[in-house]
Amino acid sequence: MSIPIEDYAMIGDCHTAALVSKEGSIDWLCVPHFDSPACFAALVGTAENGHWSISPAEPIRGIRRHYREGTLILETEFETDSGSVTLIDCMTPQTERPELVRMVVGTRGQVQMNLDLVIRFDYGSVVPWVRSTDRGISAIAGPDMLGVRTEVPLRGENLKTVATFTVTEGQKIPFDLAWYPSEGNEPAPLNADTAIQETETWWREWSDRCSYQGKWRDAVLRSLITLKALTFLPTGGIVAAPTTSLPEWLGGVRNWDYRFCWVRDASFTLRSLLDAGYHDEALEWREWLLRAVAGSPAEVNIVYGLRGERRLTELELPWLQGYEKSAPVRTGNAAHTQFQLDIFGEIVNTLYQCREAGLGPPKEGGDGVREAFLDFLETGWEHPDDGIWEMRGPQRHFVHSKMMAWVAVDRPIKSAEKGRISGDIAKWKRLRKKIQAQVCRQGFDAELNSFVQFYGSKHLDASLLMMPLVGFLPASDPRVIGTVKAVESNLMENGFVARYTQDPEVDGLPHGEGKFLACSFWLADNYVLQNRREEAVRMFERLLNIRNDLGLLSEEYDPDAKRLLGNFPQAFSHVGLVNTAFSLSRAIPEPSLGET
Repeated sequence: MSIPIEDYAMIGDCHTAALVSKEGSIDWLCVPHFDSPACFAALVGTAENGHWSISPAEPIRGIRRHYREGTLILETEFETDSGSVTLIDCMTPQTERPELVRMVVGTRGQVQMNLDLVIRFDYGSVVPWVRSTDRGISAIAGPDMLGVRTEVPLRGENLKTVATFTVTEGQKIPFDLAWYPSEGNEPAPLNADTAIQETETWWREWSDRCSYQGKWRDAVLRSLITLKALTFLPTGGIVAAPTTSLPEWLGGVRNWDYRFCWVRDASFTLRSLLDAGYHDEALEWREWLLRAVAGSPAEVNIVYGLRGERRLTELELPWLQGYEKSAPVRTGNAAHTQFQLDIFGEIVNTLYQCREAGLGPPKEGGDGVREAFLDFLETGWEHPDDGIWEMRGPQRHFVHSKMMAWVAVDRPIKSAEKGRISGDIAKWKRLRKKIQAQVCRQGFDAELNSFVQFYGSKHLDASLLMMPLVGFLPASDPRVIGTVKAVESNLMENGFVARYTQDPEVDGLPHGEGKFLACSFWLADNYVLQNRREEAVRMFERLLNIRNDLGLLSEEYDPDAKRLLGNFPQAFSHVGLVNTAFSLSRAIPEPSLGET
């Protein structure tokens, strides 16, 4: 059995990220960037596909871990009969070449430690040449080189590197891993203490900018730090997750590569950054978005690479067995070829939010994008599409997609009415009215008293919870109230919300997935809008309670097994947490002095 997903921590440098287990094993690291091939791939394979473990050689009596406040510096404390040690893990965010620092600190007594290092480039498939150096080892294969520097004597054994060493109270033993191109020169060794201190200063300065001061500040700040860590610093793009193929259901085939940037996440992510006071990050995200979608509206992708790449060819890696035998393991994502109507609404709403926040005009033609989208949507909104959930079945007239097309027309009308842009408002209003009328006529089922997943169906879809969130209909509308009730009755299990009614003829996939956490946050947002405040708080705190001990969430959750599922940590889940916290704080003011 694999290590539970929730037993992992993330460290990162805003270029890539590593997952570290509770037992001190780095089981996932792609170098030099999020979308690069992994050199440690045990997460979706076996230990022989690459990992780096540092842990006590004797039985472990207790493990405690935490991030240093306001940072992404991980500290794992091991207790044994003979003593205790702390393992400090971090990545330095100041360089484009990833450098990972590990420091073993003796805190009590004397503890013997084991080091087990298996480097396998290209997702665990390539065994490198390894040689000893004055400071440790170097490993080379093709374009990649890793240098591991330490004072601990390392030795080769069965195509891996091992060591045994002892740490005593007050002693510090550092390790430094650096990636660099195989044709380049090895970077100078780090001073581990200095690197950790500089990393802590960098993160604390960033965290101190958070404007949220409400009841759930710790949870909100941890989610914002996670979003920052998932940002690709050179471009401002935010990846959905740092991992690929962590399953949405154990043993299933819903295993996707999420190391890319989804347009559908744009306006929700932007809102969380703006609300929290991170305007620079919001601007960088907007500029990345506009660069990525430049071109014909008919050719807009739903997902892009870190730099705006459009072709994300999906491949299967048969030598990897998958997390808990959940195969196949995939790289790339075939969803890049899909047509999803809702992204036009996401993009236009993002531009609108930036304008409303006073962020100034974009560098790259925001007006041109909006005008091209409006021209396209005059007829384009009537086409069937693949829907928000990237269905691999036939295209259909998905209600959420039509609703977001309405958003793409509604936001320019609002801006024009405020005198901020010009255009044919009367024509836009006619189109907006036409879309809304069709959705209300063909997307609502009177028998179910609910909007449905697509025209003519009886299926439900939690994305319809966004109707009042984007202003398509007010939360008090009887049809919205009926839809919320239908979701509660049919898509909720043990207090968590599934994405939609599963049907292989619709999504093209076999049954089986967890409850989608973003949908549960949307339901809490609906409770806020319906003045069901106690229910909103209960739902929100239920979601907080399933975070792991470090405050991290994956994409989905299995309420029966009480396990996180899907790629981890998941940006969309943390965006939902931040946005719902702000919604609750606005709806439930903090008590004033003297109140009890």
